[in-house]
Amino acid sequence: MNLFEVYPLYNVTPIKAKGAVVWDENNTQYLDLYGGHGVISIGHSHPNYVEKITTQLNNIGFYSNSIQNPLQVELAKKLGVISGCENYNLFLCNSGAEANENALKMASFITKKSRIISFKNSFHGRTSAAVAVTDNSAINAPINLQQKVTFLPLNDVELVIHEIGKNDVAAVIIEGIQGVGGLDEGTTDFFQEVEKICNKNDVVLILDEVQSGYGRSGKFFAFQHHKIKPDIITIAKGMGNGFPIGGVLIADKYKATYGMLGTTFGGNHLACAAGISVVDTIKNEHLMENVNEIYNYFLEQITKIPQVKKVKGKGLMLGLEFDFEVGELRKQLIFNKHIFTGGSNNKKLLRILPPLSITKTQINQFINALKELLNE
Repeated sequence: MNLFEVYPLYNVTPIKAKGAVVWDENNTQYLDLYGGHGVISIGHSHPNYVEKITTQLNNIGFYSNSIQNPLQVELAKKLGVISGCENYNLFLCNSGAEANENALKMASFITKKSRIISFKNSFHGRTSAAVAVTDNSAINAPINLQQKVTFLPLNDVELVIHEIGKNDVAAVIIEGIQGVGGLDEGTTDFFQEVEKICNKNDVVLILDEVQSGYGRSGKFFAFQHHKIKPDIITIAKGMGNGFPIGGVLIADKYKATYGMLGTTFGGNHLACAAGISVVDTIKNEHLMENVNEIYNYFLEQITKIPQVKKVKGKGLMLGLEFDFEVGELRKQLIFNKHIFTGGSNNKKLLRILPPLSITKTQINQFINALKELLNE
């Protein structure tokens, strides 16, 4: 049997990783400024993370959600405290797409409506409803296109008002900062006005923090830069530092009923152990403070590269925009300078999503490499 080839692959085979460094099968060392799509939050193979998962595996790795699992309760309590979202309830699942599926389903349960407002260049996942609210026709099959979705441009509040005025909208779903779309984001005025409109019309406001959450923006959630309170928040990538886990934070004004949501693997013992380790490490190692310090340092250093026309995003969820497509530059960074970076739907944008523990020395390594490549 062969693999179903749906991924274009670089010819690199990582076999070991530590912090922000990855080694391949030839023992070549790479600086990881992409973290596997922003998944690596506390650093590869963090000792507390490895110890927590190993200890848990030696006890029990999995049982179903039909029994008590105190690790779920511990994770929920710690997540509530560190995020400032204690007035939410947590549903655990396996991925960002699954988190968004359940968020959209909840919104439809709550409102008894089915149309969703999403935004241009959005990305919310590849499963049924999640991909339907993703603005990419190439990854939507006919079965997905049956969903009722309206895509609007970011920062046009009048269009949001107009669409919600039709009285058939279940939810507005929006990323705190767009990821795959290219690091665009709503303004504070826009987020605050959308919140008011949703509250006034009993429309559920869903904040997709799958990539922008977990401290990556310099606050625990990117929406916190705008001083709003969504009805539902979705999380995943950095939540498990590589272990598959996702979650839905649901405002406690919405009440659960048995069977409303469900999952086989979500919230399993190993996933919760990983999640607890991540939350503890972010707190104990002051990683959000590091994100803000490195962000400011990065902005200072990047001004020394005139070819960078714009820096987009916040914290350690960044995009460098050039006046040329960056595909070849990414290849040169990987194969000539041994640095991983990311791309996006914006072909002129280089995405930077390193572990939250990245150092100034490692940022300097990237800045120097970029200067050398651009001035060759």
